[in-house]
Amino acid sequence: MSRLGVSPQRPEHRVHGDFGPIPDSTPGRVKQHEDLSLNGSQAKARGSLKDSFHLTDLTNGVDPAEFPHSAIEKCCFIGSGYVGGPTGAVVAYKNPQIQVTVVDHDASRIEAWRSPSLPIFEPGLYDIVSVARDGLPYCASGSESGQSCTGCVNGSSTSHDLLAAAHVQGRRPNLHFSTEVDKAVADADVIFICVNTPTKTSGIGRGFASDLGNLETATRTIARSAISSKIVVEKSTVPCRTAESVRAILESNAQAGVFFEVLSNPEFLAEGTAVMDLLCPDRILIGSLPSARGRRAATVLAKLYGHWIPQDRIITMNLWSSELSKIAANALLAQRISSVNALSAICEATGANIDEVAFACGLDKRIGSHMLKAGPGFGGSCFKKDLLSLVYLSESLHLEEVAAYWKSVVTINEYQRDRFTKRIMSCLFDTLTAKKIAVLGFAYKKDTGDTRESAAITLVNNFVAERAEVAIYDPAVHEDQIWRELADAGGPRASLSKLVTVSKSAYDACHNCDAVVIVTEWDFFSNRTEHPDAVLPAFGCPPGQNVNGHLSHESADIRTASRFARCAKNEAATPATSVTAAFSGCEISSSSKAAVAGSLPPALNNGVGQRQKSARLDWARIAAGMKKPRIVFDGRNVVDADHLEELGFVVEAIGKPSRRLRG
Repeated sequence: MSRLGVSPQRPEHRVHGDFGPIPDSTPGRVKQHEDLSLNGSQAKARGSLKDSFHLTDLTNGVDPAEFPHSAIEKCCFIGSGYVGGPTGAVVAYKNPQIQVTVVDHDASRIEAWRSPSLPIFEPGLYDIVSVARDGLPYCASGSESGQSCTGCVNGSSTSHDLLAAAHVQGRRPNLHFSTEVDKAVADADVIFICVNTPTKTSGIGRGFASDLGNLETATRTIARSAISSKIVVEKSTVPCRTAESVRAILESNAQAGVFFEVLSNPEFLAEGTAVMDLLCPDRILIGSLPSARGRRAATVLAKLYGHWIPQDRIITMNLWSSELSKIAANALLAQRISSVNALSAICEATGANIDEVAFACGLDKRIGSHMLKAGPGFGGSCFKKDLLSLVYLSESLHLEEVAAYWKSVVTINEYQRDRFTKRIMSCLFDTLTAKKIAVLGFAYKKDTGDTRESAAITLVNNFVAERAEVAIYDPAVHEDQIWRELADAGGPRASLSKLVTVSKSAYDACHNCDAVVIVTEWDFFSNRTEHPDAVLPAFGCPPGQNVNGHLSHESADIRTASRFARCAKNEAATPATSVTAAFSGCEISSSSKAAVAGSLPPALNNGVGQRQKSARLDWARIAAGMKKPRIVFDGRNVVDADHLEELGFVVEAIGKPSRRLRG
């Protein structure tokens, strides 16, 4: 694979449209099995993955030249979670000529996608969804409809100027959310599989292998419902060579005259920046078979992305490389986090400062500064799951040393959480019994409401095991979600509620507490006058192209268009998941802030405007209500320890020496 303009001396690389030889594609055939299990391909990895073979050409007698999808008219995304929902929304926004349908069997989730309160907390997402889902009225002066747009943006009388500046010409809705999976599949030209692939909890490979049951169900649904030939795209994160099983299932169950081409197109989204990652990705990978039809299908998908992504960022490769690249990327990112966390333990023992060490190392261009921030361990739905999947694959291939290496990344992650708990106990005189611990943050990182594999789950359960009283506050996580996570990991809510409370504000959580533990790096918790992440780049804008929170042209267009869409639907203000208005550096009126607060989750009401530089937690107020010695355990290094100590706090920061070791 190679990017556009790279020397042809590297034939193993190619940009979309350059379909040169693909390595590791030796002819052979795969057997057909009506009841082939997707997990079966993992279980048989010891033998089959080393054999050279070629997947069955699924033409069903159709000449490859007759492959029908030279242009896409309809897309279907199966799965409305963190991948399917945002990806479908951006594809629809950037391709107004294409009808995009996101489907799910969960009716409540689909209803949420249709409402002002989206089921996913993601900066900028609602603005994208509202434009593509609801459309835009044609608001130009003297339009045939006679509709006036004066005053529809925050009560402004200059709406026509804003409209012209944003180049809004009106558009029809082209983003749909539905539970009619079979119909959407039958109508679509291209089908993206975006279902969850969690780690198995039982059976062979439990605790390591990926559970591909959802993927198999989606694949069989496609085979059953498709009445014309389709391009099927693996968007879910899957083990290497899963496409072999997907193709076999499709072939075994396809209707007469229907054929499929399977592509791998892994997502590389980071929660909290997913919209920016979709609008301005580092790369788009498209894996295909080396056949003429496979390459043509890859070109069709590349053209879909080419409406807004530069050609040199759209890279084609073979199926297996594409599948493995996603897992490999997550493994390498998790490795960096575990590496810096391992160094943080050395720093605490020697008196070094992990922030200074990471900064010095990050200046080396061979290393770089990204993902070198010490913390209580990585979380989220991907890193641990993909690492364990890589461990399982390595063991299946008899690569025991490789498996042990990647497993150690997970081991360090668990060690970091336990080590942080022990440090907290040590500073609190080796007992937490009947002591109140305020936990600030429950999401696994800032700018998301996702709590999967969050370090807070482990820490809270550790505190409860020591009979501490725990008060939790997070500005973006609903109370019910917190209870579900704790119950899944530590026992029934009835038992936990005797020691755990979920607070409506940080001040309630910290009142009369013995210690504060910062688990999530929300900017609101920082007391730094110039927090490095206080104002994020506007979504859709590469880093460095917007200064001091000014919007890029594209994000300004999207926000203006979104306001017109809401005006057309008579919506008062941006809802819960549209933090571009509530949390950005842009100005919004006090009345709009009040309306926003009314639509936010209860815990988030206190946080409207917190992403602006001037809004920070009042640590002096926290100090006034805490028990002495007022210890703050900073698990994310987001506070200015010197300033807090001037207020009477004792600060114990991860990766930095304990107060007992300071001069």
